[in-house]
Amino acid sequence: MSVEVSEGEIVALVGANGAGKTTLLKVISGLLGSTKGTITFLGQKIDKIAPEEIVKLGIAQVPEGRRVFPDSTVLTNLEMGAYIRKDTKEVKKDIEKYFEIFPILFERRNMPASLLSGGEQQMLVIVRALMSRPKLLLLDEPSMGLAPQLVNEIFKIIKNLNSEGISIFLVEQNIKKSLKIAQRGYVLETGKVSLQGLSQELLESDEIRKVYLGENQI
Repeated sequence: MSVEVSEGEIVALVGANGAGKTTLLKVISGLLGSTKGTITFLGQKIDKIAPEEIVKLGIAQVPEGRRVFPDSTVLTNLEMGAYIRKDTKEVKKDIEKYFEIFPILFERRNMPASLLSGGEQQMLVIVRALMSRPKLLLLDEPSMGLAPQLVNEIFKIIKNLNSEGISIFLVEQNIKKSLKIAQRGYVLETGKVSLQGLSQELLESDEIRKVYLGENQI
């Protein structure tokens, strides 16, 4: 497959379960090794670099399934997100900034992350990734298992992050919502890109509407 995210874009990678979406993100992050092909970020090859070095270069991944550090407090989870940074004062400023943006996390700051609701945990893992000050954010199924109202909130957060200059590679099963906030999209089927293009074009595609959105052809 060949995919690309340009600076300042939201690019959606959509498809059914088992298509290989999460695997692709793990390969980009260095969590899984690649056997062939190349991955480049800002002109540098990263397919043979350790995951922690990839984070230092400016890529952060929000994993599928809201993987918080359950026994640690909300505050400690955020501090863990900044583990590569040495600018202690700036880390503190970032925590204060995100507590203002997400007041519920401030209210829960001394609470174990395991006691947060699903939506609160999703906010926490997104902000934890932001603590590394990434240039590119990899989001893996951020709406999974959330109530519809919370899903809308998460997509609003994603759009706001992009407006602040963060490029986003968004993996989602919620095809309609993800393509509505993305500039471009790829459809993945069993490890291969079957469709790609501008998001609006994909939303209007008969194949997308019939196979993925359950809509009949007009």
